[in-house]
Amino acid sequence: MFDDKTLPFLFICLTSFFSLTNPLGTMPVFLSMTKEMDNNQRKAILKRAVMIAIVILLGFTFCGQVIFTVFGISTNGFRIAAGVIIMKIGFDMLNAQYTSAKMSAEEEQAYARNITVTPLAIPMLCGPGAIANGIMLMDQATNWLMMGIVVGSILFIYALGYIILRASTRLVSILGETGNNVMMRLMGLILMVIAVECFVGGIKPILIGIIKAGNGL
Repeated sequence: MFDDKTLPFLFICLTSFFSLTNPLGTMPVFLSMTKEMDNNQRKAILKRAVMIAIVILLGFTFCGQVIFTVFGISTNGFRIAAGVIIMKIGFDMLNAQYTSAKMSAEEEQAYARNITVTPLAIPMLCGPGAIANGIMLMDQATNWLMMGIVVGSILFIYALGYIILRASTRLVSILGETGNNVMMRLMGLILMVIAVECFVGGIKPILIGIIKAGNGL
């Protein structure tokens, strides 16, 4: 079933998607933003975030090139937008603004819906890197087996990510209030650094293209 071509392809799919979806890196952000919630609320948020990320990544994997072409979107532009979003989220966390303490039931539900889509599903679990990787790997898939490997790898990695993030909720009670506040600010700072890297990674190729075009004139 697996030959000299499909087995390395499977390995590349699994390792690249795990690295780019980065559930281990998402774990402290998820814990910080849900530290005032109970386990049932965290589980519901996590389940929705993973499902949204799967749908979006599979959608872009199969239709990404068409979507980007129709709307005139580039992967670099997507990276820049994601960098701006992550920067805002990191700044809020650095100032300890992500907390559900003393919220009404309606406010808590709205907060849960907001963080489920952004930043958990997008861009933490399904960022521009994962989307670009899915599009690239699907382009490389030359038969139905390899296409199935791409889809199966996505489902497996997100299932693994769900298990990792679900198990991480036990850390909330261990860390305590002070530990959670320290972790929130630390992760906010790290997110801001990630945002800068994401923004630079998107704008650098654009600037290089402008410079090359200018030199060619």
